[in-house]
Amino acid sequence: MSDDELPENPKSGRRETEEERLDRKWEDLLQELRVMQTGAQLLAGFLLTLPFQDRFGSLDDVQKGLYLALVLLATLTTAMIMGPIAIHRRLSGRHVKERLVASAHVLVWGVLTAIALLVTGIVMFIFDMVIDRTWSSIAAGTMALVMVTLLVLLPHHLMKRDDVASP
Repeated sequence: MSDDELPENPKSGRRETEEERLDRKWEDLLQELRVMQTGAQLLAGFLLTLPFQDRFGSLDDVQKGLYLALVLLATLTTAMIMGPIAIHRRLSGRHVKERLVASAHVLVWGVLTAIALLVTGIVMFIFDMVIDRTWSSIAAGTMALVMVTLLVLLPHHLMKRDDVASP
């Protein structure tokens, strides 16, 4: 069946088979994961260099706890980024791309959440080290508000608009 013979999907406006739609969604998810992987690796690398700095020994218990929580969050983020690839390797060739795309979609939301928490926590940690705990709370709260706005409220607002079709 040629592209001209395919019916137009009223939701997306595209002429594609279900397999083509799933392939497109999988490729989109992979590209998103590539971008997030780079960011997560940079954040994790930053965190992993800190114990080798002279000032690291002067951290108080709260700062050490926050640092260790951030390291765990960075490694969790890395694991979630690798999840869709591991699932794809295991399920490849079994004709279950719909399950693959659905599971990867859930993991991508987990990764976005983890990266938002990681960025917010790093802001808190740095401000606490450089200024004080009050300013670190203000900076982290501001960053959390920015993250919620960009990752939750803005997409929700755009989905409510009449001119945005469902994928």
